[in-house]
Amino acid sequence: MNTIRNDKQAAKLKLDRISAAPPKKADRDEAKTEFDALGEELFDLQDLLWGAKMNSVLIVLQGRDTAGKDGTIKHVVGSLNPRGVSVTSFGVPSTEEREHDFLWRVHREAPRKGEFSIFNRSHYEDVLVARVNSLVPKPLWKLRYQHIRDFESLLTEHGTIVLKFFLHISQEEQEQRLLAREQEPRKAWKISAGDWEDRKHWGDYTRAYEEVFARTSTEQAPWHLVPSDAKWYRNLVVARTVAEALRPYRKQWQERLDEVGVEKKTELKAWRKKR
Repeated sequence: MNTIRNDKQAAKLKLDRISAAPPKKADRDEAKTEFDALGEELFDLQDLLWGAKMNSVLIVLQGRDTAGKDGTIKHVVGSLNPRGVSVTSFGVPSTEEREHDFLWRVHREAPRKGEFSIFNRSHYEDVLVARVNSLVPKPLWKLRYQHIRDFESLLTEHGTIVLKFFLHISQEEQEQRLLAREQEPRKAWKISAGDWEDRKHWGDYTRAYEEVFARTSTEQAPWHLVPSDAKWYRNLVVARTVAEALRPYRKQWQERLDEVGVEKKTELKAWRKKR
């Protein structure tokens, strides 16, 4: 799988040296077959997660404009039962949110046991946009890396499986996607001059992301850099990574459900005796 898992702080990555294209040997038809199978597996794993209520899952999606965060949610999360999934998009903070610490609005959206939470952009905007656009002083956003590590450590200590994805696209692919939006009536609503303005800061965002990976990658909450120039390959990599992260829990979730099943049968047997 042509993706990079970064799970160590200070592990320096240079985005410009990492390909955003799928590997040459990747086959689109084979990818579709695998993706469909992964969808069924993810639905089954989610059912166990929901029933056992021993863990929760947080998926963080970050990426430049047009990287495909919405598309990833549509295709990958679309395989899940919506009953146990919440999707939150973190935009410009409201007045109330600005009157609290930067993680206040984020922690409220953390997943409950048995559920998935998907962050379409996240707390990382506070060390990306805030940094590039100088929205807060440098000493303040520098402190936030530690706060983020502590926050994610707290989640994992309480059973949350944290998966962080950076959808990596090339500058050339982004330009093509931005231009395509202007030509497609159904996507014209997504047009924003701000997207083109942000392209002027490509290098600034590159450095900001590289520092994010270096300072917030941990064994419990690693970053996965996903080649995203090809949407079909991006979806496959994310689905495969989520499935690989959940599979080790299958046995213990099933054992817990077996225990619950015995308890429920005992309760039912006692109820019938009283009739």
